[in-house]
Amino acid sequence: MVRNGFSGTYVAIVTPMLAGGGVDWLAWDRLIDFHADNGTDGVIVGGTTGESPTLGDAELRELVLQAQRRAAGRVQILAGAGTNSTAGTVSKVLELSVLGVDGLLLATPAYNKPTQEGLYQHYAAAAAASSVPLMLYNVPGRTAVDMLPATVARLAALPHIVAIKEAVASLDRIRELRAVCPPQFQILSGDDPTVREAMALGACGVVSVTANVAPALMSRMIAAAGRCETALAAELDARLAGLHQHLFVEANPIPVKWAMARMGLIGDTLRLPLTELSPHCHAVVLDAMRQADITPAS
Repeated sequence: MVRNGFSGTYVAIVTPMLAGGGVDWLAWDRLIDFHADNGTDGVIVGGTTGESPTLGDAELRELVLQAQRRAAGRVQILAGAGTNSTAGTVSKVLELSVLGVDGLLLATPAYNKPTQEGLYQHYAAAAAASSVPLMLYNVPGRTAVDMLPATVARLAALPHIVAIKEAVASLDRIRELRAVCPPQFQILSGDDPTVREAMALGACGVVSVTANVAPALMSRMIAAAGRCETALAAELDARLAGLHQHLFVEANPIPVKWAMARMGLIGDTLRLPLTELSPHCHAVVLDAMRQADITPAS
């Protein structure tokens, strides 16, 4: 298991919840097995898809520990540690690093809208506090701040910062990052629809929402793209295209949790302010599942 870097298929995993609002631990074990058995390289616990804004610190810690116990080294376990406070992020980095995770994912601070220098200092403080590899996460659609390639290049020179999840849906952004960052710095796409093309430009994998629903197919596609088997990768990606699009027909993770409930993997529960998938969206998500050869259990 690689501990100083990341490549392949990583899933931004959902957090299964009971009707009363607590974590569904039986379903959590089932999901870890599902990914370990279907080619996923790593599981990222407590990211946006995992409803991180609604998870308490104790819940996140137990989710990580239980994922580690269940995975037993079969997949890497990373945890989301980013907050919109540098002090809060440093605190979470310290707390989660000691659990022996394979890495931490750090989203850019939301709502504050820091400058590029503020972003650099934020991540530099997190890197100084960490004892495990860090994956930066740039997602301006969620956070309202865009970490530019020049800032990423500065951060790539710091200890522990080894990778970025880049969710700007632009292949030019991948080109820019690859041009300015060191060769060993790993770029993973955070945009399922463009990851195949991103890998041809120097990305080495994906942090995926689609992989929650179709981990085996996603893993095969990423592996083919990594081997430069372009025709095979395109064929596999075409089967995933509906999921790439329609798992965002409403705010993530509303559609993906609905799809996984139809597969019998989890229940329908989300925590407010998120609510279940609107009925008028059901058909397009079901069609996307069938396009990927996924037969709903109900």
